[in-house]
Amino acid sequence: MWKVKPTVAFPMETRYRPILESLLPPDPMSQFHLRRFSPDEEFPDLSRNSTWMGRLLTAAMYRRQFHRCTPSGVLFDDVIRPGLEEPGDWSTPVSVGCAAGDAQCYVLFCDFFDRVIEAHHQHKISSQTPEGDFNYNNLKGTCDLDSSYAVRCDVSVVRGVDDFCFPTHCSRGERRQLLTLARRALQRLEEEELPGRLHLLEELNQEQQRELNLDPPSSSLLRIGVARDWPDARAVWVSTDGSLVVRVNMEDHLRLVSTRDDANVAEAFKCICTNVQKLEEFYRELRHPFSWKQQLGWVSSSPADVGTGLRVRVHLRLQHLPGHERLQDVLQRLRLRMHTATECPALHCVSNAATFGLSEVALSQLVVDGVKLLVAMEKRLEDGRDIGELVPTQK
Repeated sequence: MWKVKPTVAFPMETRYRPILESLLPPDPMSQFHLRRFSPDEEFPDLSRNSTWMGRLLTAAMYRRQFHRCTPSGVLFDDVIRPGLEEPGDWSTPVSVGCAAGDAQCYVLFCDFFDRVIEAHHQHKISSQTPEGDFNYNNLKGTCDLDSSYAVRCDVSVVRGVDDFCFPTHCSRGERRQLLTLARRALQRLEEEELPGRLHLLEELNQEQQRELNLDPPSSSLLRIGVARDWPDARAVWVSTDGSLVVRVNMEDHLRLVSTRDDANVAEAFKCICTNVQKLEEFYRELRHPFSWKQQLGWVSSSPADVGTGLRVRVHLRLQHLPGHERLQDVLQRLRLRMHTATECPALHCVSNAATFGLSEVALSQLVVDGVKLLVAMEKRLEDGRDIGELVPTQK
């Protein structure tokens, strides 16, 4: 019968081990020193960068931010990394090209973030606190959308949770704790009014993920660190009636989405307004309120979502207008964006270009009014008439 040999003991090791262990720092990371050269030597090449970060960042601004670091360890190089990984294309809409590692970034690096926010949202930051408006009854004219053109819609809102780093910078432990908080808050939502079920992404097979419209993380999310450890601590909560989906730890801490197979923007907006306010209350009771900054409003990882975090999308069936020479000018004046739906080339998704500067109701109204005008232009083009007199003045 074989016997396990006893561990060989080395007298010298036994003698010196306590001394060696006493020399080790309690936290090795506290002794870590990042080797960097001067700001001028570290300044990135932005000559081919078409993002707002690349257009606005100067060497002088980089020097001012270079030695700053948030309490959670976010450096300015971490903030601008998304724009360096995805420099953009001059022929496409300008992306922000940066991401906040935590909510404190918007304060520490305000010299940079404020300029990006103002450029992207086309609205000046003032000392006034942005006022929200979740009174969905104030939204008008949604019943007038022509169902022959407006075929479906969705409304979404993004929220970050205080005291946690945003997805580009958070640790596994933070992400798992965020999932625990979401589970508790969504359970309260189920008990009070809206039954549903939380699905952990790691427990779903590919077919189940397709049924829930869950795509694998994009190469961009992988490069900037948002998709680290995928699918660990990622989940999606779906209401029983299908009116609401809550994505947890995907692109942001929380993303609420209400999708409809018709163009009833009012009902989708009502669903979002009602449930985001309830979740806000539940998270506050859990002592982790949503991230809010004076002068900016709600903040999450992307400066493109500050203010309201609200996106209203309407899918339109259009044939003539997408190829019209004045379309981009019209969209800019309406403060809207349009792109072709990937699943159907005949459908075009129209959404608000900005989330900052207007209230939730005002942004939704802007999309509804803009969609009506685009449909009116499409009808004119179908009849062979000119749309010049319908082009709005600059908003």
